[in-house]
Amino acid sequence: MSFEEKHKQGYELLHEKDLDRSLDTARDLQKLNPDAPEGYTLEGEVMQKLNQWEASIKSFNEAIDKDSGSGRLYNLRGYSLLNSDDAEKAREDFEKAIELDGLPSAHRNLVLYKIMSGKAQEAISYLLDRIRAQPRDIENWILMGDLMKKGGHDEKARTYYEQALKMDPENDYVRELLEG
Repeated sequence: MSFEEKHKQGYELLHEKDLDRSLDTARDLQKLNPDAPEGYTLEGEVMQKLNQWEASIKSFNEAIDKDSGSGRLYNLRGYSLLNSDDAEKAREDFEKAIELDGLPSAHRNLVLYKIMSGKAQEAISYLLDRIRAQPRDIENWILMGDLMKKGGHDEKARTYYEQALKMDPENDYVRELLEG
């Protein structure tokens, strides 16, 4: 099996929640090509699923050492840092991911950082700017709805969820929120 096939298999196992075999595959990838970031990245993502934040950070550090130009790697490590209570380093990683690749998921993680850091108003302003800049990114609408709902603004939340549902009528998460 080629490196690429093994890499694909590792992610299939991860998505199937076969974490032991996915981790074994990650380590096989590391042995096959120790200079490639893929094996370390997969290992980091498995560790995230296991809530082993320090181990995931270590894996993402290795991956970033191999490919420092990947916004995805900074975003993944930032998420682990945020969950291991290193919010400021997480923020730096999210900003680096945005700078490198403009990843929508890094923008959303930056909003999450702002919320967890007690900067809800800043998070709302940031999300509104994101909605204006990327009006077709459904995740921003859903996240804004979630923020509004959490803040007790059910009617405002509903308008954001309704917009999201217009954009993606098959979205079960939004449909359940609107029906509930």
